Amino acid sequence: MSGHWTWSTITVAVAILAAGRPAAAQSQQIPAPPQDHPVIIHSATIHTVSGDPIEDDGYVVFDKGVITDVGRGRPPQLAGAEVIDAHGLHIYPGFIAADTTLGLVETQSVQVTVDTTELGRVTPEVRAAVAVNPDSSLIPVARSNGILTGLVFPRGGLVAGRCSTIRLDGWTWEQMAIDAEAGLVVNWPRTEPSRGFSFRRQRSETEQRKQIAESLQEIERLFDDAVAYLQARESDPTQATDLRYEAMRSAISGEKPVFVRASSVGQIESAIAWATRRDLRIVIVGGQEADKAIPLILKHDVPVIIAGLHRLPRHRYEPYDSAFTLPAKLHTAGVRFAIASGTSPAHERNLNHNAATAVAFGLPRSEALRAVTLSAAEILGLGDTHGSIEVGKAATLIITQGDPLQITTDTLVAFIDGRQIDLGNRQKAMHQKYREKYRQLGLLDDS
Repeated sequence: MSGHWTWSTITVAVAILAAGRPAAAQSQQIPAPPQDHPVIIHSATIHTVSGDPIEDDGYVVFDKGVITDVGRGRPPQLAGAEVIDAHGLHIYPGFIAADTTLGLVETQSVQVTVDTTELGRVTPEVRAAVAVNPDSSLIPVARSNGILTGLVFPRGGLVAGRCSTIRLDGWTWEQMAIDAEAGLVVNWPRTEPSRGFSFRRQRSETEQRKQIAESLQEIERLFDDAVAYLQARESDPTQATDLRYEAMRSAISGEKPVFVRASSVGQIESAIAWATRRDLRIVIVGGQEADKAIPLILKHDVPVIIAGLHRLPRHRYEPYDSAFTLPAKLHTAGVRFAIASGTSPAHERNLNHNAATAVAFGLPRSEALRAVTLSAAEILGLGDTHGSIEVGKAATLIITQGDPLQITTDTLVAFIDGRQIDLGNRQKAMHQKYREKYRQLGLLDDS
């Protein structure tokens, strides 16, 4: 349906969507149909991320899911276009959750709703996207705060499987998947024994060192065997197929990265040394002590996905703000990085507030915004299609009333590949329900 929107129309539409969705364990949102007419948004401040903002009188045009024009002043006139007057509002690219289990977890304490981990320590054949629940009630919660794309990780074991980039809307996992095989996931073993009381009580330092060595050797054997298998298949295509090793083909060839979950400086340095020796492209995920390995990270140009800022220091002797200042330290040094929420799917909505914390502790605001949009897209292999508002990129964007890094700012309208997304969710429905309760009791007057 084409037509003209104004700021007041947007406000009413948001209220209707919020009030019209019942509270339920499964999301009641209906995925949006493909874009079937051009959309023009004008008179807004456009935060392209890849360049300077277009203040006050910017416009964006998109059709068939792709941005076709971005500019200043009077927008083009297109037959059948839907025109949105966004005077006084802001347009941003949708945020990217660079390390998440959205769609794999519904209720953390209910085991049957948790599908993050496959049986076994080595399962490279696993693809996270296949297990994503499109009807998860947590996905609309994240979307309502502007998070429209995610990199979903399998968990557990040494080689957990392959992570997947998804759009946060669709009837099936196939419709949601942008790249079901975005990269191989390796959970790097500890490189030093834990001296914490609970660990000492369970295993001696000698036992821990033995287990560490065995885990590292297991990773080495897996990759040695995979390389040997792929070489054998190249010389003899009739050799029996091994799905585990086939799943590692793109990582071993360098076509796709290996996402290595590593937090301590020892893990990070060990993982980079291993990847360099094997000529693999890696991305460090977690990176709590990445600032202590900056020279090595820079030498090999290894990107880092910081798994959340809202946490305590890793060690007692560290300053209270060591997590908060990490992005600023990496930025100053020239390290490529993205910021993730580092939390459960129920709280993925706080992704942009992690970025805001980084701003409060020294990271330039433009870099914080980039860390949850364009930088994240580049690290995830989506830099050509997502993360900024540019001609030729996916029309995955949000309209807000202000700075989305601020907790007081609402996401008013969202588009994924040009499709307008329902921003209602269970929390909004419950909010409306209980406001109505107190209206009926005569305890609330909205007049």
